[in-house]
Amino acid sequence: MRMLQKREPWITVIFFALAMGLLETVVVIYLRELYYPEGFVFPVKAMASHIISTELLRELATLVMLLTVGIIAGKNGTTRFAWFIYAFAIWDIFYYIFLKWLVDWPDSLMTWDILFLIPLTWVGPVLGPVLNSLMMILLAVLLIMANKTRIFNLALVEWSLLVAGSVMVIIAYVRGYTVYMMEKFSFAELFDGSKMDELVKHASLFIPVHFYWGIFVIGVVLHLLAIGLVIRRFK
Repeated sequence: MRMLQKREPWITVIFFALAMGLLETVVVIYLRELYYPEGFVFPVKAMASHIISTELLRELATLVMLLTVGIIAGKNGTTRFAWFIYAFAIWDIFYYIFLKWLVDWPDSLMTWDILFLIPLTWVGPVLGPVLNSLMMILLAVLLIMANKTRIFNLALVEWSLLVAGSVMVIIAYVRGYTVYMMEKFSFAELFDGSKMDELVKHASLFIPVHFYWGIFVIGVVLHLLAIGLVIRRFK
């Protein structure tokens, strides 16, 4: 119980996430200066396979660092998860804030961006990850505050809603790119390293025109239902 009453490391985690967001911004600015000197637009430029592999490793390293912060800051499984998503959300939101500050991008919240590359390319308007991050912050704060004086774990129904909502959101992000790529390749071939050059060449012609808002909204609603159940139990 004494451990649960320990002061929470809000400021430390925030500064770490801000520094990570700035570092991510700087890396992306370097890449865009090399590949998009006139400004980032779709279709994307074809990159060498070793550059793409390096990008995948960078994304994995980012996740590991955020997970590590959650493990260090949390006191049990629930708070470790909460600190992870809290750091993730701060990092993601300020990544876009720093990009806007340094290079005046994105033009608006509806500007398309490449969001992630694991396990497939995620694309969507900037508004999408910003909304996801705001809900992650809300959930994280609730879980951390609920665990200040007692053990408060997510119930099975809450976990189920969060997982189902996350799956729907991810589908909304990857569906357009996946459908496009499967016009030429099978699903298994999308993960075939021996076809990397062909995959990159075809992907470099992809221009997103439609975001699956219906699927995305379903995911958001499921997340909100989970948060609502947490709030009700917290009270």
